[in-house]
Amino acid sequence: MDYQARVEELINGAAKPTESLGLLEKHIRKILLAWGTMHQEIKPHHFIFAADNGVVEEGVVSYPAEITYLQAQNMVDGKATISCFCQANTIPYTVIDVGINHQKAAGLNRKAAFGTKNFMKEEAMSAEEFSAAWNAGSEAVAGAAKEGVNLISFGEMGIGNTTTSSAVLHGLTGILPEFVVGSGAGGTSEVLKRKRIVVAKGVERHKPQFRSVEDVLRSVGGFDMVAICAGMVECAKQQVPFVIDGFITAVAYACAARIHNTTENFAVPSHLSKEPGMAYALLLGNILVDDVPIRANMALGEGTGAILMISMLKTMIFAIYHTARLSDFVLSQPEPSQLAAI
Repeated sequence: MDYQARVEELINGAAKPTESLGLLEKHIRKILLAWGTMHQEIKPHHFIFAADNGVVEEGVVSYPAEITYLQAQNMVDGKATISCFCQANTIPYTVIDVGINHQKAAGLNRKAAFGTKNFMKEEAMSAEEFSAAWNAGSEAVAGAAKEGVNLISFGEMGIGNTTTSSAVLHGLTGILPEFVVGSGAGGTSEVLKRKRIVVAKGVERHKPQFRSVEDVLRSVGGFDMVAICAGMVECAKQQVPFVIDGFITAVAYACAARIHNTTENFAVPSHLSKEPGMAYALLLGNILVDDVPIRANMALGEGTGAILMISMLKTMIFAIYHTARLSDFVLSQPEPSQLAAI
């Protein structure tokens, strides 16, 4: 029996109607196939990449930029929402500072710079800064895989990163900002209008130099997105499946899927963000909206939706290994049916 057949027997041979657990069966199957070998336990790790974004100078957010450092440090201290989600589900996590505009580092110090530059005026990051953020993401995943982690999830923290994500998505696809730009966390209608203009004009400014996905990320993206994209590509190389969170991580996934063609085989969605561009971003990596299990109208980020999904996956893998097997049942043979006399 080949490996794929063993996976099918493990899932379909459980004492339940076939496909009765719906998307949970679909995604646990993908994880088992991604591993290429049978593991009876999910050993997850959650990475949160934090960075500031220079484009906040354009008034595209409703919160002060210093929130990035304060909230990232809150995560390190175990007091943020994502910290509590991870603790409640016994999932270890690491906060990695890839570019917070603060002299101190919040979490692991891998600062590429003190925030990106304002892409309305110049490229968001230099080639050297891009490489620094990329290496932070790929090295984090490679290290986790070496330690036996077999499922990774990604989160982010950075005021203004729905703007940078929308700009990257617009730059990749040409989809009009009206269809991909959302209000972000706590945004007003005025902020939304301004974001759409900034995304359109910013991408237009840098469009002549878009020769690759990396060019788009470097010109209008954020350090957090670059690190997450690199981490996802490294997951594919290490054969470690990963869980996508919300809009920012979905755009990073869209980039990773174009950069490394096997990335799609390792990606599992979690929830559908309120941001309108999320469905487009997932579709670029061949994930349909109907394949996203959680519809909770969430918009926090940090990886909160991904952690909920890991909790469901941990439950699912325990069930398929511990539930009774259909082959254990001794069923009586059905009596031949008798046609009633007419």
